[in-house]
Amino acid sequence: MPGVWVTDRQVRRYMERRRHGDSQAVASAKAGFSERTGRRLEAGTVRPAQRAPRHWRTRSDPLAEVWDELILPMLRQVPHLRATSVIEQINLQQPGRLDERHRRTLQRRIAHWRATEGPEREVIFRQDHPPGFQSLCDFTEGASLKVMINGRPFEHLLFHFWLAFSGWQYVKVIEGGESFTALTEGMQEALWQLGAVPQTNRTDRLSAAYRNLAPHDDASAGYQAFCDHYGIEPTRNNAGVSHENGSVEAAHGHLRRALREALALRGSLAFTDVAAYQAFVDEHVGRRNARRRAELTLELAQMKPLPRFKTTDFSLVTVTVTATSTISVRDVLYTVPSRLIGSRLRVHVYDARLVCYLGTTQVLTLKRHRRRGRERLQVVDYRHIIGALVKKPSAFRRSVLREGMFPRQVFRRAWEALDEALEPRRACRTYVALLHLAATHACEATLATHLEQVLAEGKLPDLETARAAVAPPPSKIPHIAISPPDLASYDTLFQQKEASDV
Repeated sequence: MPGVWVTDRQVRRYMERRRHGDSQAVASAKAGFSERTGRRLEAGTVRPAQRAPRHWRTRSDPLAEVWDELILPMLRQVPHLRATSVIEQINLQQPGRLDERHRRTLQRRIAHWRATEGPEREVIFRQDHPPGFQSLCDFTEGASLKVMINGRPFEHLLFHFWLAFSGWQYVKVIEGGESFTALTEGMQEALWQLGAVPQTNRTDRLSAAYRNLAPHDDASAGYQAFCDHYGIEPTRNNAGVSHENGSVEAAHGHLRRALREALALRGSLAFTDVAAYQAFVDEHVGRRNARRRAELTLELAQMKPLPRFKTTDFSLVTVTVTATSTISVRDVLYTVPSRLIGSRLRVHVYDARLVCYLGTTQVLTLKRHRRRGRERLQVVDYRHIIGALVKKPSAFRRSVLREGMFPRQVFRRAWEALDEALEPRRACRTYVALLHLAATHACEATLATHLEQVLAEGKLPDLETARAAVAPPPSKIPHIAISPPDLASYDTLFQQKEASDV
């Protein structure tokens, strides 16, 4: 067609068909142009790729009046300005000077200016990762997976450890934030599962490992001591340059995508507890690691052996058990067994648990909780204090720990029914006795079912009825009568022995 340019692709198509024996007419038709154009191509007319570039404009330049006067000074001052910001700024200073419909033209002109006259841009240098040299670790968010634990959305992080050469990885579910404890606990578990130690470990500027605000003392003593124990050289990327940790950053996206698909295939996002969710993650990561067995074998041959023992991967807090049988750790109040009142405990603070020591004896392990917002959190286990409370049950009514002594919703409803129907002292005595029954016979779930049935029938909970329903009956000890031996039989034995000796 007249006025339509012939492309290089059409020329190649035409020449290919001619080499296969097609006539000019057939080859031209298959290439998409006229037979006359084919004759001109074979006669040596200039081909499309050999044309001189066009140096004239086909329409007037809409940016001619503003480019040199307004736009160039702005770009030289702020080279990364977007076209939309340029248009907004010009119209703010001189309304109507530049139309929004010229935005695409301005975008192309700015891109051309940056490529020909703009500042030098940053270059990414791909790195070679020799076997056994470098590991990388970082935290990535897990909330986007929308996992449910015990019916509630689970806000969490994933600690991701990655070997740069083989791609072997370890993933740990983190309930808290990016803490020193979470970092060292995750790294230590990864190294012992791997069974060897790389030469270096790369992180971004984690506050858990580095004090980024300290100008002269960047390395955290705890993280440095951890790396010294394993003989690892800690490295980190430059401030604000996340792509320097790109090997693990890219792996984060692959991990979340794979977990999201695995959860979809599982058919449910719900788990009974964090341990079940961690087991699911371990199984998924284990299958991925199995595909890298050959590369991992090469890498393990170049890595250092583990030390003889593990090192500290927890924070240490020393607390005194108060007269209210509580301790405070990280602004969270926990109840402990009343026999520890007055004792001074050393608490090893891990990411998900607190391990309490009296001297060198481990006396208690508690699930770790974290405060949300400014309100102080109380973690109450009624089993710790019920033995003392049953001696003075009226203290339950005004106790500051009362809200934590409803282990299930049905227990709160039972208390409300008792408080409404009985006089205050008797209501407290009955409810505390029910708690004591649940603690001493380890029948909280069974008692909850009994209370649901009683309240559904419109009755009041009663201690004796509950005991008969949930507590095991006392075992009966059978009476065994043992008659004393006849001592005369021993005399007979002696007489028989003397006769045999004679």
